[in-house]
Amino acid sequence: MKSTMDFIDMKKNGEKITMLTAYDYPSARQAEAAGVDTILVGDSLGMTVLGYSSTVEVTLEDMIHHTKAVRRGAPDTYIVVDMPFGTYHVSSEEAVRNAIMLYQESGANAVKIEGGHLQNFANTLVDAGVPVVGHLGLTPQSVGITGFKMQASSKEDAEELLNTLGKFEMLGVVMTVLEAIPSDLAVKASERVSIPLIGIGAGVGTDGQVLVYHDVLKYGSGKPPKFVKQYADFDEIGVKGIKEYVQEVKDLKFPDENTTYKKKVYEDENNQ
Repeated sequence: MKSTMDFIDMKKNGEKITMLTAYDYPSARQAEAAGVDTILVGDSLGMTVLGYSSTVEVTLEDMIHHTKAVRRGAPDTYIVVDMPFGTYHVSSEEAVRNAIMLYQESGANAVKIEGGHLQNFANTLVDAGVPVVGHLGLTPQSVGITGFKMQASSKEDAEELLNTLGKFEMLGVVMTVLEAIPSDLAVKASERVSIPLIGIGAGVGTDGQVLVYHDVLKYGSGKPPKFVKQYADFDEIGVKGIKEYVQEVKDLKFPDENTTYKKKVYEDENNQ
């Protein structure tokens, strides 16, 4: 399993870091088998696998449950888990308690928090021995305020993001996700700090990239954002396979001799 120092060395050596957002045992197994460097268990699982309308409905229990499944599927991969909405916004004491619970019970290697305003919280967690991953730019838990659009597009906002990254670095944040920011800002950010920066919708200049498993494979994900590239089409393959199954059942083609147990319990009785 890679460590936080391994990721820092990868940045120093110019080796890109691959992160995949996954939510369950089979997707985690595939990610580890494919050689993904780190898995993010994102609170986007609310919409992607639980059918919620937003990440706001995701609970701490949801995140622990899914991260445990991911850990079982990828025992040798570095795992980051999102702190869900509301678990670190009420009071400092509750936030720290929730973060420690998530870190202890989920089996993750680090917890991720969204926003540059949480520097004091990040500092408290690092002091408590909890590795912290930051998330700047477009932060999904705040889209009700910011909207789904490019962030830090003005020079003032860009400088604020760079300053926040510098503070994250001093606090001991181990990695930061940069989402939906201008590509030239992402390059400058990566040059400015020693901590690895993982981009999504931030161009090639970051130290690595993250995409969601379901987006990469077009698996029930709907129309993808501009910054997503789909590498397979599980929706098409899956629906085709299920249709074939339905038709074979109706046509009495399944189960066949090869998929049926053949011992005849009542053979002697029927011959009497």
